[in-house]
Amino acid sequence: MADVGRITLPFLSDWLGEIEAKGWFFVSDLAGIIRGFCTNLSLLSVLAAVLIALSGWILWRTRLGLRLRSVGEAPYAAESLGVNVYWYKYIAVMISGGLAGLAGAFLVVGLKFQDGQTGGRGFIGLAAMIFGNWRPGGMALGASLFGYTDGVQQYDASGSAMHAFLILVAIALAVVAVLQYRGGHHTVAAVAAVIAILCVWWFLATDELPQQLVKAAPYAITLLVMALASQNLRMPKADGMIYRKGGH
Repeated sequence: MADVGRITLPFLSDWLGEIEAKGWFFVSDLAGIIRGFCTNLSLLSVLAAVLIALSGWILWRTRLGLRLRSVGEAPYAAESLGVNVYWYKYIAVMISGGLAGLAGAFLVVGLKFQDGQTGGRGFIGLAAMIFGNWRPGGMALGASLFGYTDGVQQYDASGSAMHAFLILVAIALAVVAVLQYRGGHHTVAAVAAVIAILCVWWFLATDELPQQLVKAAPYAITLLVMALASQNLRMPKADGMIYRKGGH
């Protein structure tokens, strides 16, 4: 099955490739990461980035977005102001269903088709949404984190990339520990600090990670992030609420 098309920014990609080849500490690594965003990039990935920015603009800069958010927070209050709650719920379901279908199309068209291809990615998508606190930007960051670990277990046979990722996880956990401590969540801060120390020790004591751990990394990181970030998350107040027109 043919892909939808890929693009490469030739001059920028070549220049970043030269910097990456020099082996400069951090600078070459950063150049390699940026080069990945402008080399052989699927048009579906570009479309996804555009949709994230467009979603944020619609939800916080338009009348449609205001009404959608009001329906999710307080549907009866929105109804009292003349908002057709059912209509906006249908709009939200149709849009979300279309985006979910686009994600499925990327798995089939953008990647090589295989049995069991979803592999729990739907649940990881829900985790990314929760991690992002039901915000498009936060969801994009969560998806980037989980997508990286998922990509590593597919394309990094040696496990060296995930081994290096331990340092990034340790830094992120240290930041979480500081923020949670300042927020008064001392137990969560202590757990995050201990896991960060263990990650650093693991990185220094080994050269690569077992393949079993590399394959389980997306799910393990999902559980870890959800456990540590749940203190500051707030879903829409009417999420899961049964709405009946004219009720209270």
